[in-house]
Amino acid sequence: MNKKMEELYAQRLGRYTAAMRNEKPDCIPIRPFVAEFTAKYAGYTVQEVTHDYEKGFAAARKCAADFDWDAVVGNMVYVWTALTQAIGLKYYATPGIEISPNIGFQYREPSENNAFMKSDEYDVLIDDPTGFLFNVWLPRVAAPVSEMGAPTSLENNLSFLKGGMAMQKYFAAFGDQTRRLQEESGTVSAIAGILKAPMDIIADKMRGYVGLAEDLCTKPKKVLAACEALAPHLLHVALTSSDPTGHVPIGFWMHRGCVPFVTPDMFNNIYWPTLKPIIEELWKNGRQTLFYAEGNWNCHLDAFAELPDHSIVYHVDRADIFEVHRKLGHKFCLSGGISNYLLGHGSAEQVRGACKKVIGGVAHDGGYIMDASAIVQDDAKIENMRAMTDFTREYGVYSDGRVSAPAPVGTPVASGVQPIGRETKRAPGVCIPWNEKKAQLPPIVGDEALVRRMWEDLDALGNMYIWQVLLSF
Repeated sequence: MNKKMEELYAQRLGRYTAAMRNEKPDCIPIRPFVAEFTAKYAGYTVQEVTHDYEKGFAAARKCAADFDWDAVVGNMVYVWTALTQAIGLKYYATPGIEISPNIGFQYREPSENNAFMKSDEYDVLIDDPTGFLFNVWLPRVAAPVSEMGAPTSLENNLSFLKGGMAMQKYFAAFGDQTRRLQEESGTVSAIAGILKAPMDIIADKMRGYVGLAEDLCTKPKKVLAACEALAPHLLHVALTSSDPTGHVPIGFWMHRGCVPFVTPDMFNNIYWPTLKPIIEELWKNGRQTLFYAEGNWNCHLDAFAELPDHSIVYHVDRADIFEVHRKLGHKFCLSGGISNYLLGHGSAEQVRGACKKVIGGVAHDGGYIMDASAIVQDDAKIENMRAMTDFTREYGVYSDGRVSAPAPVGTPVASGVQPIGRETKRAPGVCIPWNEKKAQLPPIVGDEALVRRMWEDLDALGNMYIWQVLLSF
């Protein structure tokens, strides 16, 4: 990396981390979560950036360089549909196949009768989440995968082979994308890692929203136990996929756990008690979490205020950002609050007016990152994205701010991960425990520690595969 770009990157990383520490940098960092907008700007179809991740990466780099943003996600069109097709996942409509090449991929939630987890299967999930995902869930969501005990097939075997190799290839490519953003435009990769709340996972990928809503009324203790069983596994995935330097936060995507999707009691008794320990344990390990609060979560701001200072960045979508600032601004950095509808259908002058109002109302003491309210798709006007960017660069300067040296946002206070939630048959990160594998091997006459380490490293890849299919794809 040339010296100029190295200095620019350090300046932007320092600016970004200062804001996330709720400090006042030299100016407001700009970090738009741009997805299909990148295709529109770079001259690709939505199908191209969704089905060919290299074009998705290239489009993100072009936007980052041309708009001069401080941070972006390496590929916000995150679901690589060639990978989902290789696995045979049923729940996506792919641009250019089932839907128009100019429409973003669609999640197809199954009907209540065809939910990927049945209402009487909670005990199986609670006992062994990883085993449930491999043995019960995956055969239902992946068309080529055979049910346990059923005859196998070429398509079944290729689903695992191609899916696993594609996942490794894709995840490895993010490392090069991070490097290229840094070297080519001095841009920070905005997040690393993935987290979803245990109850959201049950709604999103297992029971469906309707099924979960019924279960919350008829068997709340089973739902709670399932969330407790999922929690340590979700913590493991979040921590192992996070930024090892601790600079950038883990992306936490918030879906159906808020009022009015659930009642206040359901949030207070199930959703929050099984999520809060995950966030606290991540913070103890020096990892900040980005709460991407899709929809309106203002009913729950008092609960979020229970978290340690600076442990999260709170992103505002449809909620009142000024109320969020009153409740959380003294503890956490905020981001977002610029209407996607305005970016798509308003004028540049209206966008500048909205930016001025938000900056004036929540950013005067620092601790704010400029972004749209929600992920930016291809309906946003290019001139409006420029207006948001240029206005923030001109108006969002702090005369008394400073750029701190790039540093981790959190400082680890724990030695290792402390147990949370409910103990399950297989520990987080494990498919086949070493003691089971050792019993299948001939006597080990050499270095057992070496054999064990290699087994556990590779076994963890199998665990990563199934949990990332659940969380990311």
